[in-house]
Amino acid sequence: MKFGKRIKEQIQESLPEWRGKFLRYKELKNLISSPDPAEFIFIGLLNADIDKFNAFFVEQEEDFIIYHKELQYRIQRLVEKCGDNDDETFREEIDDIRKDIVNFHGEMVLLVNYSNINYTGLAKILKKYDKRRGGALRSPFIQKVLHQPFFKTDLVSRLVREWETTIDAVFPASNAEAERGYERSAAVSSAAAGEGIFRNTVAALVTMREMRRGSSTYSAFSLPPVNLSDPDLVLGRCR
Repeated sequence: MKFGKRIKEQIQESLPEWRGKFLRYKELKNLISSPDPAEFIFIGLLNADIDKFNAFFVEQEEDFIIYHKELQYRIQRLVEKCGDNDDETFREEIDDIRKDIVNFHGEMVLLVNYSNINYTGLAKILKKYDKRRGGALRSPFIQKVLHQPFFKTDLVSRLVREWETTIDAVFPASNAEAERGYERSAAVSSAAAGEGIFRNTVAALVTMREMRRGSSTYSAFSLPPVNLSDPDLVLGRCR
C-alpha cells in the first residue's frame, strides 16, 4: 500500500479530535510536484507540522501521566475495599476499572502509532523531495527530528507495558469471563470514543506492524521492526 493511502486511512481511523494533528502529506507531496517548489516553503511547512506534533504529543503524554496515577489510586482503593470479600460484591466497580484500563491502553497505543506514522511520513516526503530536487535535505532534517518530543515514545510505551501487566496481575479472569469482558470492553469503548478506541487501536497496531517490519526497502531512516504476536493485538483479548 502506498504511504499516501496508508496515512489517509490512518487519519480516518483515528479519534475525531486527533484528525487535524497529522502530517500534511498530500499538501507536501503536491508542493514537491509543482513546477518550481521553493525549499523555504517546503521546510516551513515541515517545521510547522513538527511543532504541531510536539504540542499535541506532549499534551497527551501529560494527560496520560495524570490519568495513570488516578487509575493506580482507584485500584489501590478497590483492593483495600475488597479485602477478603467475595469479588462479586464489587463486580460492577471491577468491570468499570477494567473498561477504563482497556480504553487507556488503547489511547496510549494510538499515540505511539501517531508518533510512528508521522515520523515515517516525514522520512518519505523528504526522500521524495531530495529525489526530485537532487538535494540532500533528508539526512540532516531527520537527525533533528530524532530529538523532537513527539519522536520519544519510551515513556508511553513503558506505561502500555505496565498496564498490560497490571490488569493481568490485579484482575485475572477465567476464559469464559475473558470472552465476556472482551466483548463488553469493545462495545463500551466504541460508545465512549465515538468511532471506537477498540477498533482504532487494532487498526493502529496493524499499521505499526506493517510500517516497522523489515523489508528490502529498510534503511537507516526506517523505524525498527515491531514484534507483536497475533494474540497481542488487543489488550482486551483476555480481560
